[in-house]
Amino acid sequence: MRGTPRVKLTYDDLVLFPDDGMRHELIDGAHYVTPPPVIRHQAIVGNLHFIISTWLEIHPLGRVYFAPLDLVFTRFDVVEPDLLYASKQRLAQIATEPNLQGAPELVVEVGSPRTRKRDATIKLRLYERSGIDEYWIVDPRTDVVCVYRREGDRFAPPIELSREAGDVLTSPLFPGLEMPLARIFRD
Repeated sequence: MRGTPRVKLTYDDLVLFPDDGMRHELIDGAHYVTPPPVIRHQAIVGNLHFIISTWLEIHPLGRVYFAPLDLVFTRFDVVEPDLLYASKQRLAQIATEPNLQGAPELVVEVGSPRTRKRDATIKLRLYERSGIDEYWIVDPRTDVVCVYRREGDRFAPPIELSREAGDVLTSPLFPGLEMPLARIFRD
């Protein structure tokens, strides 16, 4: 016996959802709902945004944004990453007034018990196939950042950095910027 085919939701459906304070995303037309973030999550996102935006003040190469902001890849794939960066050149291609439509260079997801598995599987595949150059998964439970960088049409195996080891996050997207994990995970 075959199962009933699942109805794929679209961006047109998503914009009709009530503003209930939850994060609503579509991945391959499937609806995912995430509760509002906790304080530590917001502190980490704030720290990353501050570090990157301060660097961008001196090196105005692009813009860094934080949720809520819809990132629309297709009508069936709409997410709200915790943080994203797009160069001026990329913004000229993907920026629209209500959202971004296409792949920025960097997407950052700060995990939670409810999103950890999705961030490392479903979203990883979405970001890889959508052309994201770098994807950072930040784990506030272990103070670890996994960095995925594009090699050709796929992500290379992740680079795992930890606060405990005294690691420093760097990226070719931000030449010369050093982000000690102790600063990223500072409360």
